[in-house]
Amino acid sequence: MSTRVLIVDDHAVVRAGLKLLVDGQQDLETVGEAGSARDAIFEARSLKPDVVLLDVVMPDQNGIEIVPQLLSENPESKVLVLSMQDEPRYVREAFEAGASGYVLKEAADSEVVAAIREVAGGGRYVHPELGARLVAAETQERKRAEDDPLSEREREVLRLLALGHTNQEIAKQLYISVRTAETHRAHIMQKLRLQSRAELVRYALDQGLLEE
Repeated sequence: MSTRVLIVDDHAVVRAGLKLLVDGQQDLETVGEAGSARDAIFEARSLKPDVVLLDVVMPDQNGIEIVPQLLSENPESKVLVLSMQDEPRYVREAFEAGASGYVLKEAADSEVVAAIREVAGGGRYVHPELGARLVAAETQERKRAEDDPLSEREREVLRLLALGHTNQEIAKQLYISVRTAETHRAHIMQKLRLQSRAELVRYALDQGLLEE
């Protein structure tokens, strides 16, 4: 029995290429496509695929943010995140959201196929080099957390806030929703016990976050 795959990407050309790749395997088949987060949720609910191959950057919502909803409605489905972002924090966010795998868009066709098969079988997948960088980043972050209460993402949001960016601009730059940006800001102010933007800027300066 073939593994049923739902392909989610906002570029039709990318979806077409992935469909050719998936359907070219004897043990895999494409059961549907979606070009937005909203359509992904609808198609997953209707088709109940074994694997959702999910792009991160879409026009209406960040792909990682819909992973919990996809899985709550389809507990048997597995989510394999497909992304151009090769930074460890994106991998961590994907797995924390419930994804079973993270593969780069630049990966070879054979790696994408292997990743689909791995998560379909109940395993987890991340490119070895990216996985090693994730472990290293987590180790570094644990050490830094002893002195700094903010997460790596919160420090990034703090820097952008201190530079004068709005929540909307931060959301666009970091591929997150405006609501998530607002939540990060609230957590930063609470953790650091800050009351104003002036205090926030002063803290960022003290931490060297505004230096090039």
